[in-house]
Amino acid sequence: MKIYFGTYTKRKSEGIYSADFDDQTGKLSNLEVLVKENNPTYLAFAQDGSLYAVGATEAGGGIAAYSAKGKLLNHVVEEGAPLCYVSVDEERGLVYGANYHKGQVLVYKRQADGSLALADKVSHVGTGPHENQTSAHAHYADLTPDKYLVSCDLGCDKVFSYKVDVDGQLEPLSVYQSAAGAGPRHLAFHPTAKIAYLMCELNSTVEVLIYDGLGQFELMQTISTLPNDHTGFNGTAAIRVSSDGKFLYTSNRGHDSIAVFKILGDASLELVEIVSSLGNTPRDFILSPDNEFLIVAHQDSDNISVFARESESGKLRAVNQDFQVPEAVCVLF
Repeated sequence: MKIYFGTYTKRKSEGIYSADFDDQTGKLSNLEVLVKENNPTYLAFAQDGSLYAVGATEAGGGIAAYSAKGKLLNHVVEEGAPLCYVSVDEERGLVYGANYHKGQVLVYKRQADGSLALADKVSHVGTGPHENQTSAHAHYADLTPDKYLVSCDLGCDKVFSYKVDVDGQLEPLSVYQSAAGAGPRHLAFHPTAKIAYLMCELNSTVEVLIYDGLGQFELMQTISTLPNDHTGFNGTAAIRVSSDGKFLYTSNRGHDSIAVFKILGDASLELVEIVSSLGNTPRDFILSPDNEFLIVAHQDSDNISVFARESESGKLRAVNQDFQVPEAVCVLF
């Protein structure tokens, strides 16, 4: 099966890459440049195969739309930095984006050919106590199970929820306040329980949130992603829940590790193990479709690590770490 990598293009990467993934052995092979794009650091596929990526042109930063065959459909850009997160809303025919540097959430309407047109945008306002929180920094924009839009803002320690109409217009709904200086980055929902797991980048924690719907969150638990004796720099990145709802995984940049948590009966978390990611700066990782493997992309060591996953314990066993993808920061099937 095919696996895809978004990258920075600051050193030697050319854009978005694809490779073959053997779901029996975990082996990666046949790396190819899928499309050439400036710093396509996050990717999302629509069901028809259209690919949406963080993108930029000489005119500015924003989002790029590609056909299923890799043909550029269009860029939608504005002056300044591009997005940092992209997601697809199949039901409404929309694509969402988060702009870290501008603290904005953007909504794009999908056109008949898969290209995009800007439909709406909102700007967050706020700060936090950490040195990286001098302004709002939207880092995530995606749907809740009941189809509200939710955005994590690292800069002001808030999670914003919005109603979305069929034309992509946003209406503010509610705001969750995380711990001061936590730096909310990404959110993952439990597949069956009314629970969301909030990845906090700046204080290396997961906030376990009760989610009863309508964009409303309530704190249930906070748990660290690091060993007790770690005192150096760390910034968390990706968060994933196994499809059976029994385990949660997070990545640590700085400690360069993957933390494995057991999801208990009440959906709270219990640490199982913290293992080396076998590379530098594990920016993103993903579980294979059958959840038998966990694949980690490293931004600074340019390698992909593959771990076999034990379904009963959730524990990880290294399979290989030698497949090279330059400046990889996003991975998806």
